[in-house]
Amino acid sequence: MSSVFSKIISGEIKGYIIAEDDKHIAFLDAMPLVKGHTLVVPKKEVDLIFDLNPEEYRELWAFTQNVAKQIEKAVPCKRVGIAVVGLEVPHAHIHLVPLNHIGDLNFKNVRLIFSPEEYKDIQQSIVNA
Repeated sequence: MSSVFSKIISGEIKGYIIAEDDKHIAFLDAMPLVKGHTLVVPKKEVDLIFDLNPEEYRELWAFTQNVAKQIEKAVPCKRVGIAVVGLEVPHAHIHLVPLNHIGDLNFKNVRLIFSPEEYKDIQQSIVNA
């Protein structure tokens, strides 16, 4: 299984990376709901998040918590929401979405489009938070 996420992890496709360690990566969503919408992904190719073994699952959520705190510092929001959907890409991932309104986490909303420069600015503000 080689998903678009695997291609970002390998560097084959450009991603605006927020954080990374040897087992996980976080990058800006290419079709964000709001500014700062980030995906947290295990580097291990696994389709369903609940197929991670218990240790991998805990480590993914610990990494996610750190990324969420970075986002909260960089993006004006009331809190960072979490969603695990997994229908659009067959690679386990967690959505971190800065929230100011409950509707910000509605996947039926029109997705935002940013220029490469805007993505880079958002990336740098989160990385430097």
